[in-house]
Amino acid sequence: MNDLSPAAVAFKPADYRSAVKPVWCPGCGDHSVLLATQRALAELQLPPEQVAVVSGIGCSSRLPAYLNTYGFHGVHGRALPVATGLKTARPDLTVLVASGDGDGFSIGGNHFLHACRRNVDLTYIVMDNRIYGMTKGQPSPTTEPDFDTAISPGGTGLSPFHPLVVALASGANFIARAFTGDVGGCTKMIVEAIKTPGFSFVHILSPCVTFRDDQQKAWKKLARGAMVEETDDPERAARRLMTDDGFNVGVLYRGKREPYRPRLTGGDPVEALEAEFAQ
Repeated sequence: MNDLSPAAVAFKPADYRSAVKPVWCPGCGDHSVLLATQRALAELQLPPEQVAVVSGIGCSSRLPAYLNTYGFHGVHGRALPVATGLKTARPDLTVLVASGDGDGFSIGGNHFLHACRRNVDLTYIVMDNRIYGMTKGQPSPTTEPDFDTAISPGGTGLSPFHPLVVALASGANFIARAFTGDVGGCTKMIVEAIKTPGFSFVHILSPCVTFRDDQQKAWKKLARGAMVEETDDPERAARRLMTDDGFNVGVLYRGKREPYRPRLTGGDPVEALEAEFAQ
């Protein structure tokens, strides 16, 4: 938590809210993630100008526009390399990445693997609704194989991508899951992710009320706190995650890897950039 002078005014969740009104569908789980992010930043008392939120493409990737922080809206699937470059150049910033199951695990899947491996101090928030909302119900990597849609009659027949298993195998230092039906739980997971050094992955079940109207009530019944305590043992975590049904919420793994910190030489990189642009 940042040290604030006695005269400083404590930040409230509303201080992280931008003037842009969200355009998500009413009832979309992403509204809860926005609120949870605002509450998490306030709980950590992070000045808005010391936070940057990077995103790619998709419903979830609109998040930076709705936050009163620095933001970067990138191209499809490329949020993680942008955020990695930002964090390595400006290690003083708290960098969050917002993504969805399509943006993060399909076109962005390769970047996901290597972001976990590099273990740069980032917090990766993925809002997973198991569907492509912006492309009218196209199956995503996490869609169930038998989920019937107009685009995939009878389902895809493909095994769904298991992001938590992939994250662990690739080297992520923190792995957690939350459900948007529990804003307090989402807030807690985001706070813990930011506080944990290294690459932190928060998988958030975020129902799509337009193309997956089956999710809201069903997921509320299925989501439950993990029955076992968090572990720092990768083998124990692997056994847990390989048998996970996708609805255990909480911190599932917290490792001890030191985050990657590049060796910056040649003085202050910000001063060097400012001098270059001043020419």
